[in-house]
Amino acid sequence: MRVAVTGASGFIGSHLTRYLSERGHEVLRIDVRGVDRPVDVASFEQVNRFFAENRPESVIHLAAIASIPECIRDPKRCFEVNVLGTLNVVEASVRHGVSRLIYASSANVYGARPRTPVTEDEPLRPRSPYDHTKVAAESVVMSYVSSKGLDAVVFRSWKIFGEGEPETSVTTRFIDACLRGDPIPLYNGGRDVTDPYHVLNYCRAVELALNADGISGEVFNLGTGNRISIRELADLIRRLTGSSSELVDLPPRTDQEREPMISYPSIEKARRVLGYEPVLGLEDGLRRLIEWRSSLVRRRGP
Repeated sequence: MRVAVTGASGFIGSHLTRYLSERGHEVLRIDVRGVDRPVDVASFEQVNRFFAENRPESVIHLAAIASIPECIRDPKRCFEVNVLGTLNVVEASVRHGVSRLIYASSANVYGARPRTPVTEDEPLRPRSPYDHTKVAAESVVMSYVSSKGLDAVVFRSWKIFGEGEPETSVTTRFIDACLRGDPIPLYNGGRDVTDPYHVLNYCRAVELALNADGISGEVFNLGTGNRISIRELADLIRRLTGSSSELVDLPPRTDQEREPMISYPSIEKARRVLGYEPVLGLEDGLRRLIEWRSSLVRRRGP
């Protein structure tokens, strides 16, 4: 299958393009950097030209500004990329006969305190500009499903981690602190609760959705179906690294963070409809990331 991946040079995109290529798919990489011919999804002319020249059969739309602070600093660019960019990708998909589009949304659309475990019919309560762009982009996708016959599904994903993730990610920050023996800062006491899962599980879900029949217009939660607080995650990483790093409670970084986010998914729908099961558990995934970060430290030297 000829599969276009937007945001292909990013953390998730890099893993996904490799995963799909290893399974015999022809992967077309779309990004503003790290590719031979950069494409900005916010430009319909660029997106449409790429689709016209390359004729993808399926599309995984990952491209987005995912940094919440960056979206707060520059909401205009955030909406241009995350919402207008999605409109451009789905319009080009319809024009050029794409058979399946997978849109990468976020668990953030459910807000800070949804009913748990969160099911796909939970009301949406976005908070930040980033969250709102994900809700708006989902609406764009679904409007094309209903009005133009686009075959598309939405993935609402919890916290994805893995090798090559941004160094600002909580898992990498905690691992690096443990490897150095530095204190681990826990903003708002580490009271947030989530479901972190390794990127390999996301890749498996994409593979299943690419091949499933009769799922157009469906929304799927993705994670492992488990829950862990950020404080518990820090403790687990300390144990896996054999570190004696101290946990340091800090106040919330913003007033918005004073209310901890307590959110973890039900993945029963993905299990039932897609046949999805996590292929790598939390501890095994963290061990992979710890080994990868440790190897970087060894290569960099003292």
